[in-house]
Order: sequence, then structure tokens, then C-alpha cells
Amino acid sequence: MFLNNQPSTSDSNQSSLLNIKADFNLLAYAYSQPILTGQLKTIPEDFKVEEIIENQLTGEGEHLWCWVEKRGQNTDWVAGMLAKWANTAKHNVGFAGQKDRQAVTKQWFSIQLPGKADPNPAELNLDDVKILKMQRHNKKIQRGGLQGNRFELVLRNITGRTTEQTADTMMAELESRLHKIQLEGVPNYFGEQRFGRDGNNLAQGEKLLLSDSFANNRRQKRGAKRKGGNQNQQSLYISALRSWMFNDLLSLRLQQNNWNQVLCGDLLQSANGHEVLLADENQEIEQLQKKVVLSEWFITGGLFGDGTLPTKADAQRLEQEVVEKYQAWCDALSANRVKQDRRALRVMPEELSWSFEQLNESDTDAHQDSKGGASSLTLNLKLSFKLPAGSFATMLLRELMYI
Repeated sequence: MFLNNQPSTSDSNQSSLLNIKADFNLLAYAYSQPILTGQLKTIPEDFKVEEIIENQLTGEGEHLWCWVEKRGQNTDWVAGMLAKWANTAKHNVGFAGQKDRQAVTKQWFSIQLPGKADPNPAELNLDDVKILKMQRHNKKIQRGGLQGNRFELVLRNITGRTTEQTADTMMAELESRLHKIQLEGVPNYFGEQRFGRDGNNLAQGEKLLLSDSFANNRRQKRGAKRKGGNQNQQSLYISALRSWMFNDLLSLRLQQNNWNQVLCGDLLQSANGHEVLLADENQEIEQLQKKVVLSEWFITGGLFGDGTLPTKADAQRLEQEVVEKYQAWCDALSANRVKQDRRALRVMPEELSWSFEQLNESDTDAHQDSKGGASSLTLNLKLSFKLPAGSFATMLLRELMYI
């Protein structure tokens, strides 16, 4: 159980700062450190994302849903531009989640327009933003309300990190890792973008969590408006802290080679996310492990917060080790009644496919060998796959190469 033993004074809070850095070099790999390096997002078209939402749109209602393609643009900025186009306030525009800026993405936006006609998409007039289709629906799109995302990525200029390798050896190395990922999945780490530039969200989240103003805000009655601060920004900062603790727990289990092995006391969730199961003495661990291998059940790790850990025995001991490492954070989360949650330790990409492209550089661009001929070869990798909502494509790429 998390103990609320934090002093209430600002000076004491400041002395409790852990100053943890979001250093991904400290996190363990599932398939050993990559030996190759490559470039991602050389151009926006190298990172294509398409949102997957299973809503059946009714064709009627006060919400206009717009299927939007954007290139090199920020999701929040596009939402503001759609509000201006529809002559409404920005808070009437909804979207399921932020999409990468340096990318070509397709996602749904909903605009609440009660009693108003649909605006003309030809009048949007935004560079690199297109409305592909529009349809009415009786509900607003919800944050996080998506099934997943489909990715099409290109990694360019792949080379060996320390030794010179041929195209054949590099392709063999990537093929080996891709087959493992296809069979066993990848660690479900939160990606670097969760933690902000230079990991700044951790520092801001820590200061916020241990501040008197945050505690006062949490004590306000439900439904009351908080004075000062941005609630979405605060949620982002607190989420960063919980995400990093989860990453640390997952890394610990990778180091112990049990990230995908059921331990006594593990809490499992079904593939559809609707059921949970405690792997205690009443369960056949060996049979559960077979279901985990088949991706029928997934082992979970803690997104720590208020209350007693739901795990038991060996699994709880590992989670308690992480709690003790971040005791100041966990005590403050508990004191501020931030609810615990769970997240799968592993993610299985669906419809994973790949192909290679070898390009000889021109004589003018190529390094010249001793005979004066072109000696440089560019190897690119094209990837296509689907991930469930909340999982990060960059964490799949992390198991392949340094980018």
C-alpha cells in the first residue's frame, strides 16, 4: 500500500524531488541492443498514420464528423482551424488523440453544430490539410475513443553502428528481429513523446504533484472549476510520472526475463480488455502461460496511484520494489487520490509486413573507393502494421535499430 507520509510544507516537498530523467538508454530491450541505425521521418511521407475507429456513424445528429488528412501539421492547431471554418468555438471540436506532426496522418474530428448546416469543405483553404469525407453523428468523438492506429513507415539510410556491414547481413539482422516481433511482440513501453522535449514533463509533473496548489485543486468538490493552471496540461504531467514508473517496472521484468512469463500473483487482462484474472494459487500457472503465449491473455503492470497493489506474491514484490524507488511520487499520488490503473506489458503488432529497398547513390554523391568507382549503397526498410490505442510505434522501432 502506498503510504501518505509526505510533509505538507513547500520546503519539504522540494526536498522530496527525485529529479528522475527520462533516459531510454536505461531501459532494457527484449531482443538485445540493436546493432543497426537508421533515419525516421526524413520527409513526412515516411511516417503515415491512419486512425482506426469502429463507430458506426448514424448520418444524423448535431455532430459533424470530418475525416481529415494532414501533412506536417499539429492536431490541436487543425482543431482550431476547423472551429474557425465551422464558425464555432474550439471547445466544440473533438478528436480521439494527438497525431504526430512530422507525418502524414488521417484522423476523425467531430464538430458540434446544432441546428446549423454543414460548412463547405472547399472553403477550408488550409495548406496540407484536406477533409476527405464528412458525415453527421449523434455523439461527439471522445478522447481516447479509438481502437488503434495503422502505420506505414520508411526507415532510410540503414547502416551498422560500429562495424561495416553488407546489405545482405543488415537485411538478415532485421529479418531476424522482425520475425521475433511478429511471434512474440514488443515491450509496451510508453514512447519518448509522452515525456516531452528533453523529458521535461517529468520535471514539471514532479513539481506539480508535490505542490500545495495541486493538492488544493484535488480537494475541490467534483464539478467545481479549478483556479489557475491548465487541467489538460496537469493531467499530461501526472501521466508522464506514472508512465515512467511503468516503463521502469517493465524494464525490470525484462532484465529478469519474466516480462512475458506469468508470475504467481500477476494480474492478467483478456485480449479484449474486458476481463481480469489474478494468477494466484487457485490458478494453473502453466495453463495461463500457454494462453499468454497465444495472446489470449496479457500480463499487466501497474500505473501506480492510490490504494493497495492488486497483485500478489512474486508479482507484487517486483511492483513494490518500483514503488519504493519512487516513494515520494507514489505517496503524493495516493494523497491526491489519483486512481491506480493497469497496462499490458506486451503489445502484439497486427498485420506486420515489411520490404527492403536498395538504392545505389549517384557517382557525385557516393564515396569513392580506391578504384574511383561508386561504393555507397543505401538500404531502406518499409514497414506496415497496426497497434492498439495507447501503444507507440517508436517502441517497436526501438527493438529494430537506433533512430
